[in-house]
Amino acid sequence: MATTTPARGAYTPPPGGTGTASKGPSKWRSRLWRFDDKASPYAYIAPFFLIFGAFGLYPLLYTGWIALHRVEMTGLDQSEWVGFDNFAKILQDSEFWTAVANTFIIGVISTVPQLLVALGLAHLLNYKLRASTFWRTVILTPYATSVATAALVFALVFRADGGLLNWVLHFFGAGNTDWGNGEWTSKIAISVIVIWRWTGYNALIYLAAMQAVPTDLYEAASIDGASRWQQFRKVTIPALRPTILFTIVISTIGSMQLFGEPLLLQGGTLGSVGGSEHQYETLSIYLFNYGWKLGHLGPAAAVAWAMLVLLLLIALINWIVGRIMRKSAA
Repeated sequence: MATTTPARGAYTPPPGGTGTASKGPSKWRSRLWRFDDKASPYAYIAPFFLIFGAFGLYPLLYTGWIALHRVEMTGLDQSEWVGFDNFAKILQDSEFWTAVANTFIIGVISTVPQLLVALGLAHLLNYKLRASTFWRTVILTPYATSVATAALVFALVFRADGGLLNWVLHFFGAGNTDWGNGEWTSKIAISVIVIWRWTGYNALIYLAAMQAVPTDLYEAASIDGASRWQQFRKVTIPALRPTILFTIVISTIGSMQLFGEPLLLQGGTLGSVGGSEHQYETLSIYLFNYGWKLGHLGPAAAVAWAMLVLLLLIALINWIVGRIMRKSAA
């Protein structure tokens, strides 16, 4: 005997009791069922929006409010409307543009090698290796290390007097290098820390994307006589293009927020100002100096919004480049 299942949203009254006394409760239960069917999805997603509003949207708007006022760390309950004076102040400060240049330079020389090495490691791990789980865990270990630990260890490696790297370079006749006080050597030292921490993380992202590529494409390329390198260029790279753009955006955001590595490279007063001549001062260090060392929260909030604008511009450039690449591929 065929049976039918009532659709979601329809209320089936209990058997028996079709009199007048049961009409009231049945109608109430039907309304309650429909209300639950329509309202429960919003109740499920409400915690996310509440948490985002409390810890994401509200701080963003409050920072924008502070950026338009004169607020000091010593008097948080006192504010004075100044309009865009805080933005004009930082834009006219040469140290701000030095921090912008340092941030972009460190971002480029850390992101490009990092993603290239991660792509190569993912390609190697994509083969059937023995103890593949062990090797995947090993390359992820630097990511699990705290930024403070990594920066302090590499600060010992890059020490000018008695550092491990200078000790090794001494055997090649390179002499002692003052890594922390050099214009480019300091940026290279910070980039090495970033590359060491984040390469394994990006490699696992690329590995997951590679394993989603259909094997039929590789078989067809192999039948056509393509070598492994040609398969990598003609099959793997085009399939990974959205993932590569994603990692570029994420790495760019991370480089824009770079704080722990430059702060701890030399430590103390030099680390908190980005070097003796601000040679590795990033935007986060610049914001830290204004807000927490000088106590001027208005310009510090303006720097935070300037960082947001720069990130949006970079995201827009990446979106335009990705769209052009998709059109060319099509």
